[in-house]
Amino acid sequence: GQKQAEERLIPFDLIPRILAAEEWRILEEGIKQRVTAINCFLCDIYNEQEIIQAGIIPAEHIYKNEAFMPQMCGFTPVGGIYTHVVGVDIVRTGPTDFCVLEDNARVPSGVSYMLENRSTMQHMFPELFTTHQIRPINNYPKDLFSSLIECSNSSFENPNVALLTPGIHNSAYYEHSFLADEMGIELIQGSDLAVQDGKVTIRTTEGVENVDIIYRRIDDNFLDPLSFDPKSLLGTPGLFDAYRNGSVILANAPGTGIADDKAIYSYIPDIIRFYLGDEPLLPNIPTWRCDDKNNLIYVIENLHELVVKEVHGSGGYGMLIGPAASKKELADFSRKLKANPGKYVAQPTLALSTVPILTKNGLAPRHVDLRPFVLVSPSKVRVTPGGLTRVALKDGSLVVNSSQGGGTKDTWVLRA
Repeated sequence: GQKQAEERLIPFDLIPRILAAEEWRILEEGIKQRVTAINCFLCDIYNEQEIIQAGIIPAEHIYKNEAFMPQMCGFTPVGGIYTHVVGVDIVRTGPTDFCVLEDNARVPSGVSYMLENRSTMQHMFPELFTTHQIRPINNYPKDLFSSLIECSNSSFENPNVALLTPGIHNSAYYEHSFLADEMGIELIQGSDLAVQDGKVTIRTTEGVENVDIIYRRIDDNFLDPLSFDPKSLLGTPGLFDAYRNGSVILANAPGTGIADDKAIYSYIPDIIRFYLGDEPLLPNIPTWRCDDKNNLIYVIENLHELVVKEVHGSGGYGMLIGPAASKKELADFSRKLKANPGKYVAQPTLALSTVPILTKNGLAPRHVDLRPFVLVSPSKVRVTPGGLTRVALKDGSLVVNSSQGGGTKDTWVLRA
């Protein structure tokens, strides 16, 4: 399909982004801490809700959040794992300073670019990988498969794993197909599945088989028309009941999207302190929740200096970059803020680090961020060394999203 082709044409820059071993050690420890705390948070808000009772997060920020799924209350997934796969967006704000820009705990994407970028570099410059101590990332599909298997019920013998995709018109379909192929598992759509006697089944050339673990790349609301959006044509009727009954594992768990929420993001340092009793190893970017009256006044008065994002936004859409906005754009956005303040958060405009890219006129600096991918199983949290470096290809741009004209780079983590 056209969107599939578009996804594969995201620009790739040949100059790798390099991280020293000590830099990576700091990032890896901070990411593991953060993802562990997020998993504790998800388990708590769908069960005991101690963080609400303690007054750390107001109840309305949970219950009124559109990503909160009441259907998950009173249920804990196998192994207590909600976020099997996480992407954590990191920015460098100083020579030795890193901050977390965003957490992607629902359906993180982009790992196929990370793997393809490395494959391209190894093919074009094989000698660099023999003379430099660069940590490998090629095991990601194998590690993902192992991580999913480790989360399986003890009642599953040789569990059958499948990847659930919305189909060929989804912008990440190439990645779905790529990962299924690399893991040696079935790539399926909701219409391929049926729920019979509480079991999730698929019809194959060899007959009907049970499906035990589903790595789902479909948003929560489309998973099951009986439990979520009744108009969904992408899901499987009865899938969520089978999940709650323990007949199938869904990775990631439904309801994890609340940890993606940019208002909840502002609480992550407190979430780490509350569940782990530690100070955050990686700081957040200062964030003003616009539903707070004093915050809203500050944001409107300083709109020309701030970045304002939709709480549930993604892909760089619906955001305002104050320093780059016209007076009319600022006035229009100010009206939107006043009309619906709870929909937005604001952050300072960061002096993001730059790395060189190859342009028609030679090397030039461009702003970047980094999305390491994290795999969570009952026994360990694994962070793939490096991740996907996204780069703003336009001179002066701070927006690295591929949907907004950004590109990607290979990321080299050096051995000590």
